[in-house]
Amino acid sequence: MKDKIGFNLFVSFLMMFFISTISAQETVVKGIVVDSLTKRPLQGVSVYFLKGRGVVTDSLGRYMIITNTSINKVVVASVGFRQVQFTVARYKMQEMNVELGPDPALLTTVTVNTNKRAKYRNKDNPAVELIRNVIENRENNRTASYDYVEYEQYEKIQAALSNSNEKVTDSRFLKKYKFLFENRDSSKLNGKILMPIYMEERLSKQYLRKDPATSKSFILGEKKVNYGSYIDNEGLSSLLNRLYENIDIYENNIPIFAYQFLSPIANAAPTFYMYYIRDTITDEYGTKLVKMYFTPRNTNDLLFRGTMYITLDGNYAVQKINMFISRNANINWIKELYADLDFERGADKRYHLIKSNLMADMGLSKSSTSGGFFGERTVSYKGFTTNNKRPDSLYQGPAIVRNDEVITKMPDSFWTAKRHNPLTVPESKVYSNIDSLERMPSFRRTMALFTLLFAGYGNLGPVEIGPVNTFYSFNPVEGFRLRFGGRTTPIMSKRLYFETYGAYGFKDQQWKGFLSATYSLNNKSIYTFPMNYIRVSAQSDTKIPGQDLEFVQEDNFLLSFKRGNNERWLYNNIYQAEFVKEFKSRFSYSIGFKNWHQQPAGILTYTKSNNGIPENIQNVITTEINAQVRWAPNEKFYQGKIYRIPIFTKYPIFSLSAAAGVKGFLGGQYDYQKLDLRIEKRNYMGRLGYADATFEAGYTFGQVPFPLLTVHRANQTFAYQLNSYNMMNFLEFVSDRYASFTWVQHFMGLVFNRIPLLKKLKFREVASFKILYGGVRAENNPVLNPSLFAYPAINGVTSTFALDPAKPYMEASVGVENILNILRVDFVKRLSYLDNPGISPYGIRTRFRFDF
Repeated sequence: MKDKIGFNLFVSFLMMFFISTISAQETVVKGIVVDSLTKRPLQGVSVYFLKGRGVVTDSLGRYMIITNTSINKVVVASVGFRQVQFTVARYKMQEMNVELGPDPALLTTVTVNTNKRAKYRNKDNPAVELIRNVIENRENNRTASYDYVEYEQYEKIQAALSNSNEKVTDSRFLKKYKFLFENRDSSKLNGKILMPIYMEERLSKQYLRKDPATSKSFILGEKKVNYGSYIDNEGLSSLLNRLYENIDIYENNIPIFAYQFLSPIANAAPTFYMYYIRDTITDEYGTKLVKMYFTPRNTNDLLFRGTMYITLDGNYAVQKINMFISRNANINWIKELYADLDFERGADKRYHLIKSNLMADMGLSKSSTSGGFFGERTVSYKGFTTNNKRPDSLYQGPAIVRNDEVITKMPDSFWTAKRHNPLTVPESKVYSNIDSLERMPSFRRTMALFTLLFAGYGNLGPVEIGPVNTFYSFNPVEGFRLRFGGRTTPIMSKRLYFETYGAYGFKDQQWKGFLSATYSLNNKSIYTFPMNYIRVSAQSDTKIPGQDLEFVQEDNFLLSFKRGNNERWLYNNIYQAEFVKEFKSRFSYSIGFKNWHQQPAGILTYTKSNNGIPENIQNVITTEINAQVRWAPNEKFYQGKIYRIPIFTKYPIFSLSAAAGVKGFLGGQYDYQKLDLRIEKRNYMGRLGYADATFEAGYTFGQVPFPLLTVHRANQTFAYQLNSYNMMNFLEFVSDRYASFTWVQHFMGLVFNRIPLLKKLKFREVASFKILYGGVRAENNPVLNPSLFAYPAINGVTSTFALDPAKPYMEASVGVENILNILRVDFVKRLSYLDNPGISPYGIRTRFRFDF
């Protein structure tokens, strides 16, 4: 361990040496400017070298100025404050924090006004007129207005723990981790102490073409912290990149934390923002700028407040903008969020983005003194060149070109030379600190415990035991059910994986089980993207017809509680083989084989007429060849232990599956063919929030009994399920052709934000509508074909039906989400087929959801 610490100190010394070498011919001054009376950071303060170029402070009062001249005098000035001038050492990097006191001249100023505040109006408001000019010139000021653009882009994402409790960090239980707590940063957020725990850097060359619209990114280098097998490092990177996206102030909506914030210069911005002209200044190019303050009309809306600088050169461009969100904004877990964008004038006298910085401090409590999680994304641009026409061949092929074998192995000397700004000392230690942490046995044991509690799997090295939430459950057929299982990990083999479980029902006194063997064809874990494997499996277990769950196991304990009659089950023996291939383009396909023996259980029976005499069928056997193709452009997800957790984007997802039953092969009793299509998309709708839309359609060819038709997804639990019909009973409807559409609208507090009590509670409105068309052809109708299985009945009353092609099944819901930040409650109403026996026309359903 001492050798490791010595090595870390040596690396830190080398990095500090490199930084000092780079800065040897530059004078670099950075720091924070605060009000001498309130000690609060001051935004928009001018800081510049005397007779040289300068900057204005961002929303946190921070600044950094650089010169390669011999000038060593720095001026700090702002309207209403006494100007400060100080001398710095030449050709060194130094930190100078400044306190500005009030200008004495202002103390003699007398202002007379009334107690009544003037009502804000857009009409005849010079600030609004100026903003309308900015909006009118938006398209001309966008980077996309150029025919060709190219630049070098450097991105840095980091995460840290904020305001960690000293009593905890000094605890003897954490003595081994003291090297982490010593690496703290107090310069990023005023009054906050940060402990960096994650770092990611990326350097790329970007090429943009206007017509046809094309972008090309060549990744030159990538470096990130690695936590080992306990965390999906690629998924964590995707999640952070999704939360901290690029900010384009010229877009109508700005995506942050998977939500859409209305830009202060959007088309509709004057309806939702208030604007005030604060000052007129001149930048280093001699261009006059208007300092404009903006703030939301309703502080609960997803809007910004802050200051922007607008050029008065006829372009009405944004030269700089510093903005943050209100603490009252209807977004969870966020204590503070800041976004700062700096623009630079090019040779054509138009302004382009040179740096953007997005920071957020998050926590369960919004108290400024409580601990939390800090995240920051900084993007800077160099070599901005316009209208340099490149050959068409440059833009061909994939939009992102990367060679992981090269870009992830760039030496430290590459990053020292190529970073647009050097890392701070705490930032420079993150990589080595986490590398040391990941190697510590105590940390591995702690992560194994967290994995057991939150992911359901206990890590024992070569094997994992779980998932624990399935160890105990109950149902009407099996009664009390115990289950135990596990799977192997890449520690045992990177090529061959096994998974198994055994279960026993104390009521039916039958054993169930599952066993699979998977061979990885790309020598990577079968649980990481991109998957490429062959799997064979055998399963003997129970199932509810028409129950299709997402992100949860069917024998989860919490789903043991159900409404209505729940005694129609199946015993299944399923033997499968499948080949799965995923591509980095997010296109994937699979080819499989399935032999399925199903036997009705509980009160479910398969009965058909044999010369007028009812005959019970004990087994249905099918042998099936199946295939699926899926395309999810730009898909992002976090890979959990069992499921992939999607990170939603605006792009659609397409899935097409096909299956063919083969009669006579391995006991197969039926010939049939099936096609199913699914299209899903999230739609961002600005002030109306966002909506998830799903379209599905399918067709079954051939004559088959009802168990082999499409059994529509139903839900008899008390949880709201997104992809099921929540007021439909299990096995209530079957179809051999169907089409469905689902729309779930999240209004994000559109109305509640204007109602005082609900506004304080940050409740949000949600509504949904689901419609299903379907039917059964005459050849598959048991009423017309007695040789087919009769539709099941409960107490002599038919309980399974074919949908009427002219009468769709429909249900709708209205609800409240974000209750206590995690709970959604819906009132669901069934709108059709209200005369079917045993149905519930309406109900209350709940869903837990962790979201911003």
